[in-house]
Amino acid sequence: MKILVCITHVPDTTSKIQFTADNTKFDTTGVQFIIGPYDDYALARAVELRDQTGGKLTVLNVGEAETEPTLRKALAIGADEAIRVNSFPKDSFFVAQQIAHFAKEGSYDLILMGRESIDFNGGMVHGMVGELLNMPSFSPVMKLDLDGTTVKMAREIEGGKEMLEAQLPLIAGCQEPIAEWKIPNMRGIMSARTKPLNVVEAVSEQTQAETKKYELPPAKGAVKLVDKDQVSELVKLLKNEAKVL
Repeated sequence: MKILVCITHVPDTTSKIQFTADNTKFDTTGVQFIIGPYDDYALARAVELRDQTGGKLTVLNVGEAETEPTLRKALAIGADEAIRVNSFPKDSFFVAQQIAHFAKEGSYDLILMGRESIDFNGGMVHGMVGELLNMPSFSPVMKLDLDGTTVKMAREIEGGKEMLEAQLPLIAGCQEPIAEWKIPNMRGIMSARTKPLNVVEAVSEQTQAETKKYELPPAKGAVKLVDKDQVSELVKLLKNEAKVL
């Protein structure tokens, strides 16, 4: 079985976010980057499936040279090879085109990725890749098992979960608790140094969106404490100041 896992290179959730160039560019100074947390779940499950089936696991990232340490970490976790599409990920459609082109050439049986990245939180790439490849796409998938060429999945829906079955090949946008995150051990870190990391050029520059400007959310206001016995005062504040009533 050939498995492709698409990973994002995103700021750590504890990073302090700032912008430069009149709020038109993200300031990466001092920011630590990680594998997207949802992609980490996809990668962990892919490693388990690869070990079960004896197949091959490839990780792919659309990004410039600074994303290579993130790819090396994916190799240390257990991927067999890594591919970097040498281009800045301009928008979701651009990224989906790169994944679809590479996946079509590689004839992968299963394509996994996170349900969304944690930088832009678009949640669109898996669906776009499915459309470009004419392949079924499911998200958010919280359980995924293989029975021959049949994939048995649990997908989160409002108020519960949906049990699904589909045939390979397919695409899944993953989330917890599909697998537990895997921490690279020393053996994995050492072997990652010699595993192949290939760089390919982007196949298209077509985009559907352009970022004009970034802005930070408004600063949190001061907290007002209301005595538990002053119900009328609480209602007044919720209605006149918070405007939630």
